[in-house]
Amino acid sequence: MGSWRTSAAYRIAFANFIAFAAGLALLGVVVFAAMHTSFSRQLDATMRDEAQTLVDEYRVGGNQNLADAIAEREASGTPTRMLYAVFTPDGRRMLGGLQAQRPPLGLHSISFIDPNGGPDTARAIAVDLSPRERLVVAADQEWLERIDDTVIAVFGVAFIIACIVALAGAAFLGAYLRQRLRTISGAAETIIAGDIRQRMPVGPRRDEFDQVAVTLNRMLDRIEGLMENLRQVSSDVAHDLRTPLARLRTRLEQGVLQRAQGGDAGAVIEQSIKQVDEVLSLFAAILRIAEVESGQPRDSFAPVDLSALVTDLAESYAPAIHDGGRELFWSVEPGLAIDGDRELLAQAVVNLIENSQRHTPAGTIIRITAVGLDRTVCVQVEDNGPGVPNADLHRVVRRFARLESSRNTVGYGLGLNLVSAVAALHGGRLMLKNTGGLCAAIEIPKTLTNKAPGAGNHQRKTERVR
Repeated sequence: MGSWRTSAAYRIAFANFIAFAAGLALLGVVVFAAMHTSFSRQLDATMRDEAQTLVDEYRVGGNQNLADAIAEREASGTPTRMLYAVFTPDGRRMLGGLQAQRPPLGLHSISFIDPNGGPDTARAIAVDLSPRERLVVAADQEWLERIDDTVIAVFGVAFIIACIVALAGAAFLGAYLRQRLRTISGAAETIIAGDIRQRMPVGPRRDEFDQVAVTLNRMLDRIEGLMENLRQVSSDVAHDLRTPLARLRTRLEQGVLQRAQGGDAGAVIEQSIKQVDEVLSLFAAILRIAEVESGQPRDSFAPVDLSALVTDLAESYAPAIHDGGRELFWSVEPGLAIDGDRELLAQAVVNLIENSQRHTPAGTIIRITAVGLDRTVCVQVEDNGPGVPNADLHRVVRRFARLESSRNTVGYGLGLNLVSAVAALHGGRLMLKNTGGLCAAIEIPKTLTNKAPGAGNHQRKTERVR
Protein backbone atom coordinates (compact mmCIF):
# COMPACT_ATOMS: atom_id res chain seq x y z
CA MET A 1 0.00 0.00 0.00
CA GLY A 2 3.03 2.32 0.24
CA SER A 3 3.99 4.74 3.04
CA TRP A 4 1.55 7.07 4.77
CA ARG A 5 3.03 9.98 2.82
CA THR A 6 1.80 8.52 -0.46
CA SER A 7 -1.45 7.12 0.95
CA ALA A 8 -4.64 8.56 -0.53
CA ALA A 9 -6.48 7.56 2.65
CA TYR A 10 -4.21 9.72 4.80
CA ARG A 11 -4.32 12.55 2.26
CA ILE A 12 -8.11 12.57 2.47
CA ALA A 13 -8.06 12.42 6.28
CA PHE A 14 -5.47 15.20 6.70
CA ALA A 15 -7.19 17.35 4.07
CA ASN A 16 -10.35 17.09 6.17
CA PHE A 17 -8.32 18.02 9.26
CA ILE A 18 -6.88 21.11 7.55
CA ALA A 19 -10.34 22.14 6.38
CA PHE A 20 -11.68 21.67 9.92
CA ALA A 21 -8.85 23.70 11.50
CA ALA A 22 -9.24 26.49 8.94
CA GLY A 23 -13.00 26.59 9.48
CA LEU A 24 -12.57 26.63 13.26
CA ALA A 25 -10.03 29.46 13.07
CA LEU A 26 -12.29 31.46 10.76
CA LEU A 27 -15.19 30.89 13.15
CA GLY A 28 -13.07 32.14 16.05
CA VAL A 29 -12.08 35.30 14.16
CA VAL A 30 -15.69 36.02 13.22
CA VAL A 31 -16.94 35.46 16.79
CA PHE A 32 -14.13 37.58 18.28
CA ALA A 33 -14.77 40.43 15.84
CA ALA A 34 -18.51 40.32 16.51
CA MET A 35 -17.96 40.28 20.28
CA HIS A 36 -15.43 43.15 20.18
CA THR A 37 -17.73 45.22 17.97
CA SER A 38 -20.68 44.54 20.27
CA PHE A 39 -18.73 45.60 23.38
CA SER A 40 -17.43 48.71 21.62
CA ARG A 41 -20.91 49.75 20.58
CA GLN A 42 -22.20 49.08 24.06
CA LEU A 43 -19.41 51.30 25.45
CA ASP A 44 -20.26 54.08 22.99
CA ALA A 45 -23.92 53.91 24.00
CA THR A 46 -22.98 54.08 27.69
CA MET A 47 -20.83 57.17 27.07
CA ARG A 48 -23.62 58.84 25.12
CA ASP A 49 -26.06 58.20 27.97
CA GLU A 50 -23.53 59.46 30.52
CA ALA A 51 -22.84 62.61 28.52
CA GLN A 52 -26.56 63.29 28.13
CA THR A 53 -27.07 62.87 31.88
CA LEU A 54 -24.32 65.38 32.64
CA VAL A 55 -25.70 67.82 30.08
CA ASP A 56 -29.03 67.59 31.88
CA GLU A 57 -27.28 68.22 35.23
CA TYR A 58 -25.59 71.29 33.75
CA ARG A 59 -28.85 72.68 32.42
CA VAL A 60 -30.56 72.20 35.78
CA GLY A 61 -27.86 73.54 38.14
CA GLY A 62 -25.12 75.06 36.04
CA ASN A 63 -21.40 74.51 36.56
CA GLN A 64 -21.69 73.81 40.27
CA ASN A 65 -24.20 71.04 39.79
CA LEU A 66 -22.06 69.62 36.94
CA ALA A 67 -18.92 69.76 39.10
CA ASP A 68 -20.63 67.86 41.92
CA ALA A 69 -21.90 65.19 39.53
CA ILE A 70 -18.44 64.70 37.97
CA ALA A 71 -16.76 64.57 41.39
CA GLU A 72 -19.26 61.98 42.59
CA ARG A 73 -18.69 59.75 39.52
CA GLU A 74 -14.91 59.98 39.69
CA ALA A 75 -14.99 58.98 43.35
CA SER A 76 -17.20 55.92 42.73
CA GLY A 77 -14.47 53.90 40.91
CA THR A 78 -16.74 52.03 38.46
CA PRO A 79 -15.27 49.01 36.62
CA THR A 80 -15.60 50.79 33.31
CA ARG A 81 -13.52 53.68 34.70
CA MET A 82 -15.24 56.65 33.14
CA LEU A 83 -13.13 59.82 32.82
CA TYR A 84 -14.55 63.35 32.70
CA ALA A 85 -13.40 66.85 31.79
CA VAL A 86 -14.77 70.24 30.79
CA PHE A 87 -12.60 72.32 28.48
CA THR A 88 -12.59 76.01 27.54
CA PRO A 89 -12.11 77.02 23.89
CA ASP A 90 -8.38 77.57 24.46
CA GLY A 91 -7.98 73.98 25.70
CA ARG A 92 -7.80 74.66 29.41
CA ARG A 93 -9.39 71.99 31.61
CA MET A 94 -12.00 73.53 33.94
CA LEU A 95 -13.48 70.44 35.58
CA GLY A 96 -12.73 66.68 35.84
CA GLY A 97 -9.60 64.62 36.08
CA LEU A 98 -9.15 63.62 32.42
CA GLN A 99 -5.68 64.76 31.37
CA ALA A 100 -5.94 65.11 27.61
CA GLN A 101 -6.09 67.58 24.78
CA ARG A 102 -9.42 69.21 23.99
CA PRO A 103 -10.97 66.86 21.38
CA PRO A 104 -13.34 67.81 18.56
CA LEU A 105 -17.07 67.15 18.84
CA GLY A 106 -18.39 63.58 18.51
CA LEU A 107 -16.97 60.11 19.20
CA HIS A 108 -13.20 59.67 18.97
CA SER A 109 -10.31 57.61 20.22
CA ILE A 110 -8.06 59.96 22.24
CA SER A 111 -4.76 59.85 24.07
CA PHE A 112 -4.63 60.72 27.74
CA ILE A 113 -2.26 60.51 30.69
CA ASP A 114 -3.11 57.67 33.04
CA PRO A 115 -1.91 58.57 36.55
CA ASN A 116 -1.15 54.90 37.21
CA GLY A 117 0.28 53.87 33.87
CA GLY A 118 1.36 56.87 31.86
CA PRO A 119 0.18 57.60 28.32
CA ASP A 120 -2.83 55.50 27.27
CA THR A 121 -5.77 55.52 24.85
CA ALA A 122 -9.45 55.91 25.55
CA ARG A 123 -12.74 56.17 23.76
CA ALA A 124 -14.35 59.62 24.23
CA ILE A 125 -17.41 61.65 23.30
CA ALA A 126 -17.37 65.48 23.24
CA VAL A 127 -20.47 67.72 23.46
CA ASP A 128 -20.75 71.48 23.90
CA LEU A 129 -22.43 72.72 27.06
CA SER A 130 -22.18 76.33 25.91
CA PRO A 131 -20.12 78.29 23.37
CA ARG A 132 -17.27 78.37 25.90
CA GLU A 133 -17.59 74.99 27.60
CA ARG A 134 -17.08 71.50 26.09
CA LEU A 135 -17.86 68.38 28.06
CA VAL A 136 -15.76 65.26 27.41
CA VAL A 137 -16.77 61.81 28.69
CA ALA A 138 -14.14 59.12 28.12
CA ALA A 139 -13.79 55.43 28.95
CA ASP A 140 -10.48 53.75 29.51
CA GLN A 141 -10.32 50.76 27.09
CA GLU A 142 -8.08 48.74 29.36
CA TRP A 143 -10.98 46.60 30.59
CA LEU A 144 -12.06 45.92 27.02
CA GLU A 145 -8.49 44.97 26.13
CA ARG A 146 -8.41 42.59 29.09
CA ILE A 147 -11.63 40.96 27.85
CA ASP A 148 -10.14 40.63 24.35
CA ASP A 149 -6.96 39.07 25.75
CA THR A 150 -8.98 36.62 27.85
CA VAL A 151 -11.15 35.61 24.92
CA ILE A 152 -8.10 35.15 22.67
CA ALA A 153 -6.33 33.05 25.31
CA VAL A 154 -9.38 30.85 25.92
CA PHE A 155 -10.00 30.41 22.23
CA GLY A 156 -6.32 29.64 21.59
CA VAL A 157 -6.32 26.87 24.18
CA ALA A 158 -9.62 25.49 22.87
CA PHE A 159 -8.33 25.69 19.29
CA ILE A 160 -5.16 23.76 20.15
CA ILE A 161 -7.13 21.05 22.01
CA ALA A 162 -9.65 20.78 19.17
CA CYS A 163 -6.82 20.50 16.61
CA ILE A 164 -5.11 17.77 18.64
CA VAL A 165 -8.37 15.81 18.85
CA ALA A 166 -9.08 16.39 15.15
CA LEU A 167 -5.53 15.37 14.19
CA ALA A 168 -5.90 12.14 16.17
CA GLY A 169 -9.26 11.59 14.46
CA ALA A 170 -7.67 12.20 11.05
CA ALA A 171 -4.94 9.68 11.79
CA PHE A 172 -7.53 7.15 12.91
CA LEU A 173 -9.68 7.82 9.83
CA GLY A 174 -6.65 7.46 7.54
CA ALA A 175 -5.70 4.17 9.17
CA TYR A 176 -9.30 2.92 8.94
CA LEU A 177 -9.65 3.84 5.27
CA ARG A 178 -6.27 2.32 4.52
CA GLN A 179 -7.20 -0.91 6.28
CA ARG A 180 -10.51 -1.19 4.42
CA LEU A 181 -8.78 -0.58 1.10
CA ARG A 182 -6.04 -3.05 2.04
CA THR A 183 -8.58 -5.82 2.54
CA ILE A 184 -10.04 -5.20 -0.91
CA SER A 185 -6.57 -4.97 -2.46
CA GLY A 186 -5.48 -8.16 -0.69
CA ALA A 187 -8.48 -10.06 -2.01
CA ALA A 188 -7.76 -8.71 -5.50
CA GLU A 189 -4.12 -9.86 -5.25
CA THR A 190 -5.31 -13.34 -4.29
CA ILE A 191 -7.62 -13.40 -7.32
CA ILE A 192 -4.78 -12.21 -9.57
CA ALA A 193 -2.63 -15.03 -8.20
CA GLY A 194 -5.17 -17.51 -9.56
CA ASP A 195 -7.81 -18.08 -6.87
CA ILE A 196 -10.81 -16.98 -8.95
CA ARG A 197 -13.18 -18.15 -6.20
CA GLN A 198 -11.85 -15.58 -3.74
CA ARG A 199 -14.29 -12.75 -2.96
CA MET A 200 -14.09 -9.31 -1.40
CA PRO A 201 -14.90 -9.28 2.34
CA VAL A 202 -18.30 -7.80 3.20
CA GLY A 203 -18.90 -6.42 6.69
CA PRO A 204 -22.17 -6.42 8.63
CA ARG A 205 -22.65 -2.64 8.45
CA ARG A 206 -23.35 -2.58 4.69
CA ASP A 207 -21.62 0.78 4.31
CA GLU A 208 -20.20 2.22 1.07
CA PHE A 209 -17.15 -0.06 1.20
CA ASP A 210 -19.39 -3.08 1.70
CA GLN A 211 -21.58 -1.97 -1.20
CA VAL A 212 -18.47 -1.68 -3.41
CA ALA A 213 -17.37 -5.13 -2.23
CA VAL A 214 -20.83 -6.57 -3.03
CA THR A 215 -20.71 -5.03 -6.52
CA LEU A 216 -17.19 -6.35 -7.11
CA ASN A 217 -18.26 -9.80 -5.92
CA ARG A 218 -21.16 -9.76 -8.37
CA MET A 219 -18.74 -8.80 -11.11
CA LEU A 220 -16.40 -11.62 -10.08
CA ASP A 221 -19.31 -14.07 -10.06
CA ARG A 222 -20.16 -12.97 -13.58
CA ILE A 223 -16.53 -13.27 -14.69
CA GLU A 224 -16.25 -16.71 -13.11
CA GLY A 225 -19.45 -17.77 -14.87
CA LEU A 226 -18.14 -16.49 -18.19
CA MET A 227 -14.83 -18.29 -17.67
CA GLU A 228 -16.64 -21.47 -16.75
CA ASN A 229 -18.81 -21.07 -19.82
CA LEU A 230 -15.69 -20.48 -21.90
CA ARG A 231 -14.09 -23.65 -20.55
CA GLN A 232 -17.29 -25.57 -21.18
CA VAL A 233 -17.63 -24.15 -24.69
CA SER A 234 -13.98 -24.91 -25.49
CA SER A 235 -14.36 -28.46 -24.23
CA ASP A 236 -17.64 -29.00 -26.09
CA VAL A 237 -16.31 -27.51 -29.33
CA ALA A 238 -13.27 -29.76 -29.15
CA HIS A 239 -15.50 -32.75 -28.41
CA ASP A 240 -17.97 -31.98 -31.19
CA LEU A 241 -15.25 -31.29 -33.74
CA ARG A 242 -13.12 -34.31 -32.95
CA THR A 243 -15.52 -36.88 -34.37
CA PRO A 244 -16.36 -35.12 -37.69
CA LEU A 245 -12.73 -34.15 -38.23
CA ALA A 246 -11.59 -37.71 -37.55
CA ARG A 247 -14.19 -39.00 -40.02
CA LEU A 248 -13.15 -36.36 -42.53
CA ARG A 249 -9.52 -37.42 -42.23
CA THR A 250 -10.48 -41.08 -42.68
CA ARG A 251 -12.55 -40.30 -45.79
CA LEU A 252 -9.78 -38.18 -47.25
CA GLU A 253 -7.33 -41.02 -46.68
CA GLN A 254 -9.78 -43.36 -48.44
CA GLY A 255 -10.09 -40.91 -51.32
CA VAL A 256 -6.34 -40.63 -51.69
CA LEU A 257 -6.03 -44.42 -51.59
CA GLN A 258 -8.78 -44.90 -54.19
CA ARG A 259 -7.23 -42.31 -56.45
CA ALA A 260 -3.83 -43.98 -56.10
CA GLN A 261 -5.46 -47.26 -57.13
CA GLY A 262 -7.06 -45.59 -60.15
CA GLY A 263 -10.56 -45.45 -58.63
CA ASP A 264 -13.10 -42.60 -58.53
CA ALA A 265 -12.76 -40.44 -55.40
CA GLY A 266 -15.72 -38.18 -56.27
CA ALA A 267 -18.11 -39.68 -53.73
CA VAL A 268 -15.52 -39.43 -50.97
CA ILE A 269 -14.85 -35.79 -51.84
CA GLU A 270 -18.58 -35.05 -51.82
CA GLN A 271 -19.01 -36.61 -48.38
CA SER A 272 -15.97 -34.71 -47.13
CA ILE A 273 -17.44 -31.42 -48.34
CA LYS A 274 -20.65 -32.18 -46.45
CA GLN A 275 -18.71 -32.78 -43.26
CA VAL A 276 -16.77 -29.54 -43.76
CA ASP A 277 -20.11 -27.75 -44.22
CA GLU A 278 -21.31 -29.23 -40.91
CA VAL A 279 -18.23 -27.89 -39.15
CA LEU A 280 -18.69 -24.49 -40.78
CA SER A 281 -22.35 -24.43 -39.72
CA LEU A 282 -21.23 -25.10 -36.14
CA PHE A 283 -18.91 -22.09 -36.18
CA ALA A 284 -21.58 -19.98 -37.90
CA ALA A 285 -24.02 -20.83 -35.11
CA ILE A 286 -21.45 -19.95 -32.43
CA LEU A 287 -20.68 -16.63 -34.12
CA ARG A 288 -24.38 -15.88 -34.50
CA ILE A 289 -24.98 -16.41 -30.78
CA ALA A 290 -21.95 -14.27 -29.91
CA GLU A 291 -23.25 -11.54 -32.21
CA VAL A 292 -26.68 -11.60 -30.58
CA GLU A 293 -25.25 -11.65 -27.04
CA SER A 294 -23.03 -8.67 -27.80
CA GLY A 295 -26.23 -6.64 -28.35
CA GLN A 296 -27.19 -4.19 -31.03
CA PRO A 297 -28.59 -0.65 -30.85
CA ARG A 298 -32.30 -0.50 -30.15
CA ASP A 299 -32.49 2.24 -32.78
CA SER A 300 -32.05 -0.46 -35.42
CA PHE A 301 -35.22 -2.26 -34.27
CA ALA A 302 -38.31 -1.92 -36.43
CA PRO A 303 -42.00 -2.68 -35.87
CA VAL A 304 -42.66 -6.42 -36.19
CA ASP A 305 -46.11 -7.91 -36.74
CA LEU A 306 -45.63 -10.87 -34.41
CA SER A 307 -49.09 -12.28 -35.17
CA ALA A 308 -48.29 -12.57 -38.88
CA LEU A 309 -44.78 -13.87 -38.19
CA VAL A 310 -45.89 -16.73 -35.93
CA THR A 311 -48.80 -17.62 -38.24
CA ASP A 312 -46.52 -17.79 -41.29
CA LEU A 313 -44.01 -20.00 -39.46
CA ALA A 314 -46.71 -22.34 -38.18
CA GLU A 315 -48.22 -22.71 -41.65
CA SER A 316 -44.75 -23.29 -43.16
CA TYR A 317 -43.75 -26.01 -40.70
CA ALA A 318 -47.13 -27.73 -40.50
CA PRO A 319 -46.57 -30.09 -43.48
CA ALA A 320 -43.15 -31.25 -42.31
CA ILE A 321 -44.42 -31.86 -38.78
CA HIS A 322 -47.36 -33.82 -40.16
CA ASP A 323 -45.07 -35.89 -42.40
CA GLY A 324 -42.99 -36.73 -39.32
CA GLY A 325 -45.99 -38.32 -37.64
CA ARG A 326 -46.80 -35.48 -35.29
CA GLU A 327 -49.75 -33.09 -35.08
CA LEU A 328 -49.63 -29.31 -34.87
CA PHE A 329 -52.08 -26.85 -33.33
CA TRP A 330 -51.56 -23.11 -33.27
CA SER A 331 -53.48 -20.23 -31.78
CA VAL A 332 -52.40 -16.68 -32.56
CA GLU A 333 -53.97 -13.57 -31.11
CA PRO A 334 -54.32 -10.83 -33.76
CA GLY A 335 -52.65 -7.45 -33.43
CA LEU A 336 -49.51 -8.52 -31.55
CA ALA A 337 -46.77 -6.02 -32.35
CA ILE A 338 -43.34 -5.25 -30.89
CA ASP A 339 -40.19 -3.42 -31.89
CA GLY A 340 -37.41 -5.81 -32.72
CA ASP A 341 -35.36 -7.72 -35.28
CA ARG A 342 -37.75 -9.79 -37.43
CA GLU A 343 -35.06 -12.21 -38.61
CA LEU A 344 -33.86 -13.01 -35.09
CA LEU A 345 -37.38 -13.40 -33.75
CA ALA A 346 -38.23 -15.77 -36.61
CA GLN A 347 -35.05 -17.78 -35.91
CA ALA A 348 -35.97 -18.05 -32.22
CA VAL A 349 -39.48 -19.36 -32.95
CA VAL A 350 -38.12 -21.76 -35.59
CA ASN A 351 -35.60 -23.13 -33.08
CA LEU A 352 -38.39 -23.85 -30.59
CA ILE A 353 -40.48 -25.59 -33.23
CA GLU A 354 -37.54 -27.68 -34.47
CA ASN A 355 -36.57 -28.51 -30.89
CA SER A 356 -40.04 -30.00 -30.25
CA GLN A 357 -39.97 -31.77 -33.59
CA ARG A 358 -36.50 -33.25 -33.11
CA HIS A 359 -36.80 -34.44 -29.49
CA THR A 360 -40.28 -35.93 -29.44
CA PRO A 361 -41.53 -39.30 -30.74
CA ALA A 362 -44.13 -39.83 -33.45
CA GLY A 363 -47.67 -39.12 -32.32
CA THR A 364 -46.64 -36.08 -30.29
CA ILE A 365 -48.93 -33.04 -30.32
CA ILE A 366 -47.20 -29.66 -30.64
CA ARG A 367 -49.06 -26.47 -29.75
CA ILE A 368 -47.98 -22.95 -30.68
CA THR A 369 -49.68 -20.00 -28.98
CA ALA A 370 -49.05 -16.27 -29.20
CA VAL A 371 -50.91 -13.98 -26.80
CA GLY A 372 -50.63 -10.48 -25.46
CA LEU A 373 -50.37 -10.16 -21.69
CA ASP A 374 -50.45 -7.07 -19.49
CA ARG A 375 -47.07 -5.68 -20.43
CA THR A 376 -45.57 -8.47 -22.50
CA VAL A 377 -46.15 -10.57 -25.57
CA CYS A 378 -45.75 -14.32 -25.07
CA VAL A 379 -44.95 -16.89 -27.78
CA GLN A 380 -45.16 -20.44 -26.48
CA VAL A 381 -44.30 -23.82 -28.02
CA GLU A 382 -45.55 -26.79 -26.01
CA ASP A 383 -45.53 -30.53 -26.65
CA ASN A 384 -46.63 -33.65 -24.82
CA GLY A 385 -43.34 -35.47 -25.41
CA PRO A 386 -40.91 -36.82 -22.82
CA GLY A 387 -39.95 -33.33 -21.63
CA VAL A 388 -36.78 -32.45 -19.74
CA PRO A 389 -35.89 -33.48 -16.18
CA ASN A 390 -36.50 -30.58 -13.80
CA ALA A 391 -32.88 -30.70 -12.65
CA ASP A 392 -31.73 -30.05 -16.24
CA LEU A 393 -34.12 -27.21 -17.15
CA HIS A 394 -31.56 -24.55 -16.29
CA ARG A 395 -28.77 -26.42 -18.07
CA VAL A 396 -30.33 -27.03 -21.48
CA VAL A 397 -30.16 -23.34 -22.41
CA ARG A 398 -26.36 -23.37 -22.21
CA ARG A 399 -24.23 -23.72 -25.28
CA PHE A 400 -23.64 -27.33 -26.42
CA ALA A 401 -25.93 -28.58 -23.65
CA ARG A 402 -27.41 -32.02 -24.30
CA LEU A 403 -29.26 -34.43 -22.07
CA GLU A 404 -27.27 -37.44 -23.21
CA SER A 405 -23.54 -37.58 -22.61
CA SER A 406 -22.63 -39.57 -25.74
CA ARG A 407 -23.42 -36.49 -27.89
CA ASN A 408 -24.50 -38.67 -30.80
CA THR A 409 -27.82 -36.94 -31.48
CA VAL A 410 -28.22 -34.60 -34.42
CA GLY A 411 -27.31 -30.97 -33.68
CA TYR A 412 -24.87 -29.22 -31.42
CA GLY A 413 -27.03 -28.08 -28.51
CA LEU A 414 -27.10 -24.42 -29.57
CA GLY A 415 -30.78 -23.95 -30.40
CA LEU A 416 -32.15 -22.97 -27.00
CA ASN A 417 -29.05 -20.91 -26.25
CA LEU A 418 -29.75 -18.78 -29.32
CA VAL A 419 -33.42 -18.43 -28.32
CA SER A 420 -32.37 -17.22 -24.86
CA ALA A 421 -29.93 -14.72 -26.39
CA VAL A 422 -32.58 -13.35 -28.77
CA ALA A 423 -35.09 -12.97 -25.94
CA ALA A 424 -32.53 -11.13 -23.79
CA LEU A 425 -31.64 -8.83 -26.70
CA HIS A 426 -35.30 -7.79 -26.89
CA GLY A 427 -35.49 -7.21 -23.13
CA GLY A 428 -37.33 -10.47 -22.51
CA ARG A 429 -36.59 -13.98 -21.32
CA LEU A 430 -36.91 -17.65 -22.22
CA MET A 431 -38.84 -19.79 -19.74
CA LEU A 432 -38.85 -23.59 -19.69
CA LYS A 433 -41.14 -25.83 -17.66
CA ASN A 434 -42.53 -29.34 -17.72
CA THR A 435 -46.27 -29.63 -18.35
CA GLY A 436 -46.51 -33.30 -19.26
CA GLY A 437 -43.99 -32.44 -21.96
CA LEU A 438 -41.76 -29.42 -22.48
CA CYS A 439 -43.22 -25.91 -22.58
CA ALA A 440 -40.87 -23.22 -23.93
CA ALA A 441 -42.13 -19.63 -23.77
CA ILE A 442 -40.57 -16.38 -24.92
CA GLU A 443 -41.81 -13.28 -23.09
CA ILE A 444 -40.92 -9.92 -24.67
CA PRO A 445 -42.01 -6.49 -23.33
CA LYS A 446 -44.55 -4.60 -25.40
CA THR A 447 -43.09 -1.58 -27.15
CA LEU A 448 -45.98 -0.72 -29.46
CA THR A 449 -49.37 0.25 -28.07
CA ASN A 450 -51.43 -0.64 -31.13
CA LYS A 451 -51.66 -3.19 -33.86
CA ALA A 452 -48.82 -3.59 -36.28
CA PRO A 453 -49.43 -2.64 -39.90
CA GLY A 454 -51.71 -5.20 -41.50
CA ALA A 455 -52.28 -7.03 -38.24
CA GLY A 456 -56.04 -6.68 -38.56
CA ASN A 457 -56.09 -9.08 -41.49
CA HIS A 458 -55.03 -12.03 -39.31
CA GLN A 459 -58.02 -13.57 -37.57
CA ARG A 460 -57.57 -15.69 -34.47
CA LYS A 461 -57.32 -19.29 -35.60
CA THR A 462 -56.85 -22.80 -34.25
CA GLU A 463 -56.04 -25.31 -36.97
CA ARG A 464 -55.18 -28.94 -36.90
CA VAL A 465 -52.92 -30.38 -39.59
CA ARG A 466 -53.46 -33.99 -40.54
